[in-house]
Amino acid sequence: MDAVLGSNLIWLGAVLLHVAISVTALIVLPKHRKPTAAMAWLLAIILVPYLGILLYLLIGSIKLPKSRRDKQTQIDSIIAERVAAAGVEVDDTTWPAHFRTIVAQNQQLTKLPPQENNSAQLFGDYEQSIIEMAKAMDAAERYIHVEFFIVSNDKTTAPFFAAMEAAVARGVTVRLLADHVSSRRAVNSKATFAELDRIGVKWEWLLPVMPLKGKYQRPDLRNHRKLVVIDGKVAFMGSQNLIDRTYNTPKNIARGLKWQELVSRFEGPVVASIDAIFITDWFIETGDLLDDEQVAAIDVPRPTDGELVCQLVPSGPGYATENNLRLFLSLIHSASERVIITSPYFVPDEAMVYAITTACERGIEVQLFVSEVGDQGLVYHAQRSYYETLLEAGVRIFLYPGPFILHSKHFSIDDDVAVIGSSNMDIRSFSLNMEISMMVRGRSFVDGMRAVEQGYRDISRELTLEQWRAEPSKATFLDGVARLTSALN
Repeated sequence: MDAVLGSNLIWLGAVLLHVAISVTALIVLPKHRKPTAAMAWLLAIILVPYLGILLYLLIGSIKLPKSRRDKQTQIDSIIAERVAAAGVEVDDTTWPAHFRTIVAQNQQLTKLPPQENNSAQLFGDYEQSIIEMAKAMDAAERYIHVEFFIVSNDKTTAPFFAAMEAAVARGVTVRLLADHVSSRRAVNSKATFAELDRIGVKWEWLLPVMPLKGKYQRPDLRNHRKLVVIDGKVAFMGSQNLIDRTYNTPKNIARGLKWQELVSRFEGPVVASIDAIFITDWFIETGDLLDDEQVAAIDVPRPTDGELVCQLVPSGPGYATENNLRLFLSLIHSASERVIITSPYFVPDEAMVYAITTACERGIEVQLFVSEVGDQGLVYHAQRSYYETLLEAGVRIFLYPGPFILHSKHFSIDDDVAVIGSSNMDIRSFSLNMEISMMVRGRSFVDGMRAVEQGYRDISRELTLEQWRAEPSKATFLDGVARLTSALN
């Protein structure tokens, strides 16, 4: 075989392989995937086939391993059975029709019921929220459940760790779950978990990536939840991780970055639902079902002054549907006066963009609070790529000033419904992260949220369409590139 023929055969083989890869991708990728995500993967595989295939094999599947999904289904059935046996009833006669349908949708997807007679407090001060959690733990008599995306023992979280140590010393069982990838990446992570061992906390990794130990799934499918439950009576949840507000990284400290959060303390029957999420995650990671704490127990003492209707909505790749996205879309479509959104990472899918812009076209006032500066380059630029569309539709965009990162995750609808939790309004939170969102109906809670929003508004700069159109083309080019990569899920 001469050299020319050999080169031609190699070239032909490469072309045929590329065609085969492209055809296979066309068959495989569109199944059970949004068109934008499928198109992004197709472009990656066709334009850079070998790198694209490698990336797809590494992060192409948005499903958790079957064993994890089976455990989620198993505990969902247990929750549904216990809710039915307890005969949970709420007085929905005063609810608007659209709210009743959203509640029904949530329960259909998550098995968690709405609960009446709850009370809540909002904490927007970073250090204060840590102190409030520690104070609540000081009153624990039976158990404390802690679950965070990032756990770190530092000067800010020292009161929290001291409260856990004191609780263990007086015989309280303290269990802690931490996301493996994110908590391991935190500064001084080895010292943090050595301290938990010294204290006597029972802790486990969430979604561990340990292939040599047979523990592996797509590495960027993460558990992003943040919650604390004390004796099934008091619970905290929101956007804040268990770490200093600088995240202790040299880069953040050099830039002066500090995270601004919002955390809510809940009392009442809905605490059992928050606890059920911890119990679910503990069961999935350990195989140990905490029967003594009762999954989704309904017999938590009801506070006499609780007037809030609450329903918890967990979401993530353990579920067959994007529960949080469906909740957000339903609420936005139900709005009759205003929608106010706060999200640090705002990278919506097509359905969310249409819901928001359609709300504007219906005459609904829509406001969006985001950070003026970003801590994640690709996400920051992908978020900016939506500003022109939103501004043209009539959305008012407020830029929270640096060096603060507005990391709070909440939104309010009209004057009686709000949502707070761990979920961003981005594709990652909709499809890849395990999240929790609390839907709350009650004027007092929304009034508290309105006060928080006004505080943001007072110090933020409103971005106008004219200002945006004056942005340099170099910046908007990067925005468009980042937007394309955001669809790879």
